[in-house]
Amino acid sequence: MKLAEKFDRIVARAEELRSDLSSGLNGEAFSRASKELSELEPIVGRIEELRDAEQQVAEAEQLLADPEMRDLAEQELYTLRDRLPALAREIQIAPLPKDEADERSAILEIRPAAGGDEAALFAAELFAAYQKYAGLKSWKFELLEYGDTELGGLKEGIAEITGRNVFARLKYESGVHRVQRVPATETQGRIHTSTVTVAVLPEAEEVDVQVNESDLRIDVYRASGAGGQHVNKTESAVRITHIPTGIVVAMQEERSQHKNRAKAMKILRARMYEQQRESLHASRSADRKSQVGTGDRSERIRTYNFPQGRVSDHRINLTLHKIDRVMAGDFDDIIDALTQEDQAARLAADV
Repeated sequence: MKLAEKFDRIVARAEELRSDLSSGLNGEAFSRASKELSELEPIVGRIEELRDAEQQVAEAEQLLADPEMRDLAEQELYTLRDRLPALAREIQIAPLPKDEADERSAILEIRPAAGGDEAALFAAELFAAYQKYAGLKSWKFELLEYGDTELGGLKEGIAEITGRNVFARLKYESGVHRVQRVPATETQGRIHTSTVTVAVLPEAEEVDVQVNESDLRIDVYRASGAGGQHVNKTESAVRITHIPTGIVVAMQEERSQHKNRAKAMKILRARMYEQQRESLHASRSADRKSQVGTGDRSERIRTYNFPQGRVSDHRINLTLHKIDRVMAGDFDDIIDALTQEDQAARLAADV
């Protein structure tokens, strides 16, 4: 179906709904029609804006034949023709089904996979890069758990990132991230390959996930730091096991057992909420599992190649030669490209 025909159908449907509402609908039918019309009206406004711009293009093209108006017409055409494709794309994307989790905050989890100390060191750097990205977006980045190694690497990092559309921006980051570089501990100058796993979960509210206390096993123990030294002589660390799902969350970041339990419950709800979302969207579940994988070196969604200064996202064959900027938190070019690819795929499926 041509775009013009799609736009005609949207405008006609809005007119039909207005007519239905003015004819005396009531009850559930009135509510459904009102909701649908409220969703269509912004799109109809964009269609009217597009058609007005197209009319202005036609008028400007006619003025090209007038020597006195030619320069003005060419300037107007340049501006209009630049705007038309963007308007058309906005209209196409607007009716696509929304992921209700997109506007939510998110839980970020990063762990080293294959590669030993080098994987742990890169995990720490990647965790810091996302923290910088959150700062650039004016999001709040709150550490929930951070376990480091003796060399300064990361054993496990979990953070709550709060703000508008956090999950929409970060959801494509879930998967295996591969790094290729010469480790600081490498004496022969050989390039090593290591991997890190990233998981991004939409934050869940208590109303989203019902957790029965009887389904929980809660263990408390002494928190310990790198090398096993005791950070706290009291049993402040908490491990919560959700028996029906087998989900386990351990938390020892805070010195207070109460605070550790609250943080652990936040992570538990997020994992249970994502599990529920996956069960409702089987195809998405299969896709996410194939992305996250096992952490094996052969599995990856993205490669960070330091000797060549490049970052490559293998899902969309995107390569950027700006690794320093990416590690400084500049993920927008990658995320924008992934978002556009996802939208294009859904538009193609909708044809």
